[in-house]
Order: sequence, then structure tokens, then C-alpha cells
Amino acid sequence: MKLSPGKRKRLEFVSDPRGVIAALAIDQRDALRKLFSAELKIEKQAVPREQVEEFKSIVVRALSPHASAVLLEPEYGLPAAAQRASTSGLLMAYEVSGYDPSIPRLLEGWSVRRLLDAGAQCIKVLLYYALSDAPEIMDRKRAWVERVGWECAGSDVPFFLEIVPYQAGVEDQSREFARCKPEVLSSAMKEFSQPRYCVDVLKVGVPVTMAYVQGSSACDGTFVHSRKDALDLFRRAAEAAAKPFLFLSAGVSNRVFNEALELASEAGVHFCGVLCGRATWKDGVGVFVRGGAEALQKWLETDGVANIRAVNASLRHATPWLEKYPANE
Repeated sequence: MKLSPGKRKRLEFVSDPRGVIAALAIDQRDALRKLFSAELKIEKQAVPREQVEEFKSIVVRALSPHASAVLLEPEYGLPAAAQRASTSGLLMAYEVSGYDPSIPRLLEGWSVRRLLDAGAQCIKVLLYYALSDAPEIMDRKRAWVERVGWECAGSDVPFFLEIVPYQAGVEDQSREFARCKPEVLSSAMKEFSQPRYCVDVLKVGVPVTMAYVQGSSACDGTFVHSRKDALDLFRRAAEAAAKPFLFLSAGVSNRVFNEALELASEAGVHFCGVLCGRATWKDGVGVFVRGGAEALQKWLETDGVANIRAVNASLRHATPWLEKYPANE
């Protein structure tokens, strides 16, 4: 596969010297407001904007020196983007947070060009994907990804597609979903690797639910997949992808996310890095609410830095995206 010189240069901005993406994700909006609302004992809509913006800014200032890039969004993240380390690139989310899974939506008042003007070096959108979707819904989603992909291509900016698998009527943390999740994810990775979508990097969760993998620290003893089965499912998902892909933490703990990365490494899959969010900074929300900015800063300098360093250490077996996009001779 070929990558334009402009896209290549921008991908290099968000990668480490090896060509591995070791990025911090803090583009959460609904998910972050929920964490705040649980601590503050108020409705998520009542969480003060200033509190969310300040939290993001402190996290980015403390942790971006340890990340090849930061993923933010223009709703709450612009002040934080200005706080990142000079060595850390910037990805920006373009989708509406928490949209109806059947109707993907982009942020009003924004475009790829405007996100670039705000400092973005790469663009990310999130797509909910289910094999149970009606054909007309599936077609709508495919056209939406095509539209974003060609908008990114027109601005010569890398397009990261985040895939969130689901199944209609099935709770996403259930045993039933743990059984069907690998097939849904592999199908999506194969579909959106097609050139027509202009996707450059796929952003995905691991193909198994770690709480149902035998031997995982998240498993209570009731499992769906043995460790051997899990390794096979990692390989199957990787084989479905023709584009570079990286893993997101999907809200699990730092320990569990690192266990998942160890499985990926043991399986020999060529993932090109991570965009890790809550597994790094989630516990800092309570610290911030109870103790304020100074307490959060101290927590980040110890626990937060330890979390991101643990993830970075797990990237020793990651494969540079350059493998899929070799430089032109």
C-alpha cells in the first residue's frame, strides 16, 4: 500500500522514532462526564465544562511527555491541546460523542480543514458496527466512512477509524456478547481495510473480552475463551486487517490492558501501537474531584506516569506502521 508524502509526514508526527504509535487518548466526553457525575453525585449534564477542561489540561500537561501523541476533541480539548509536550503529536476526534449507534454523526461547525487549522495532525472518527444492523443502516455507515475518508484524503491528512463492535439487544459486557464480539470485529476490520474508505489506521479494542478469558485477572472464573482460544482470535482479527491497526483500552484497568497487550504479543500479531485512555488516567478523576488540581498533579506524577510507562513497556513487540506503508524508493 502507498501513503502520500503528506500523510506519511503527519503519521510520523504522532509516532515514536520506531514508527510505533504510543498515544494517550483523552477525547472522551460522555464517558468522562459519567465518571465525574458518579464522583460529584450529579447528573452528567450538570458537570461543569470548566472542570472537564481543567482535568484534560492537567492530564495532557503531565502525561504527554511520555506519549508520542495525544488524542483530543474540539469541544473540551482545545485548551489541553495547547498544554501538550512539544514532542507529542495531536490527533483530533471528529464525531459527535455518544450518538445513536444507527446514525453516525460528525461535529457541527467542524470539518477536517478546521481541525487541521486547530492543530490536528491526524483525524479520528468512531463507528459503531454490528452484523445485526439492517442493510440500509449498514449502507449508511459505509457511505459515512467513505465521506470522511475522502475528506481526509482531500486534505492529505491520515484517517484513523475507531471501530466499536456491538450486537443489537445484547449487553456489551455480557457473556453472550463476548462470544460474538470476535466475529463482529474481524468483519469490520476486513471491510474497512478496503481502499474505497481511505482509512489509514484502524483503532480497535482487542478481539476478546478480557473478563471472559481464562486466567485473566479480570476473570472471576467463568470464562468463554481459553488462553489458546484467545490467541487464535487475536490472530484471526489481525489477518482480517489489510491496514495498520492499534489497540484502545476500552475502559479496562491498566493491569488488564497490559495483559491484553501481552496476549497480542504472544499471538504474534503486528499491531502498530496503542491509543490508551482510561487505563492510564481514569482513577485520577476521583482524586481531582476530592483533592483538586494539585492532588491530581501529584497523582499523575506517580500513578499516572507509572500507568503510561507500563503501557509503553508493553509496546516493545509492536510493529511499526511502516511495515504496511514502506517508503517509496
